[in-house]
Amino acid sequence: MQIHVSEADGTPYYTQVVQQIKHLVASGRLTSGERLPPVRKLAEQLLINPNTVARAYRELESEGVVASKRGSGVFVSDSGSPLSTKEKQRILHDRVDSLLVAARQLGVDMDSLLTTIAQRDKKLGNPSTKTK
Repeated sequence: MQIHVSEADGTPYYTQVVQQIKHLVASGRLTSGERLPPVRKLAEQLLINPNTVARAYRELESEGVVASKRGSGVFVSDSGSPLSTKEKQRILHDRVDSLLVAARQLGVDMDSLLTTIAQRDKKLGNPSTKTK
């Protein structure tokens, strides 16, 4: 699980951890039943206070994103994506906008960009593109 925090982000570390875990769950990179790193281990990895990670996990639990099992750890819950459809669309639009800006700066035309996206999608193993 790759999570990074940055002081330059301007948001509290626990909020950054919460947001990134939500994105990992929404994107399918963290799946239902998957165990999150122990509080101390993630705190060491991020070089932050363990109380900060514990606060992030508590918030995620209160939102139903994760469930803690006493003595076993913290696991991704079965409730599905924690993001609303509107939030998913906002995130997608932001990323598409960033991609379009980068493509323009690199002088990549739309046809080449779409071809590259299709190739990358196929390489990543999207089941809907394997049969095409």
